[in-house]
Amino acid sequence: MNLNWETKHYSDLNINEFHDIIALRIKIFVIEQDCPYQDLDGKDKKAYHVFCRDGKGNIVSTARILPNGISYPEVSLGRVVVDESVRGTGVGHELIKRCIDFINAEFGQVTVIISAQKHLEKFYGAHGFIKNSDEYMEDGIPHIQMRKD
Repeated sequence: MNLNWETKHYSDLNINEFHDIIALRIKIFVIEQDCPYQDLDGKDKKAYHVFCRDGKGNIVSTARILPNGISYPEVSLGRVVVDESVRGTGVGHELIKRCIDFINAEFGQVTVIISAQKHLEKFYGAHGFIKNSDEYMEDGIPHIQMRKD
């Protein structure tokens, strides 16, 4: 599979890249998961965006990394999505690995916080994230907070 990975700060994204990132997030979170929520929360402007294009140039996976003090006192990782066309191929695990590598390079060995959908606890656990909260509802979906030290 021919994949192209990039990491850019919001200020370095072009209009088409940002459009395609948001379109993928809406496709997965709002349409597929039937979860209407306010995606554009202002935090993207302060974020680094990790994304993957398929061989046709379509963005098929993305996540955003927020510096400390924006969502949590710690650095955080969120808006993690993988298009159904590449699920089961390892793209999701590669996305998380690339996010962690970027965080380590940009911020050093810091604690990372995520608000994970409960059913993905094992997935994130495979990358060293540990549950550190009780289950809670976010946008109608069970979530847990997880951290990686």
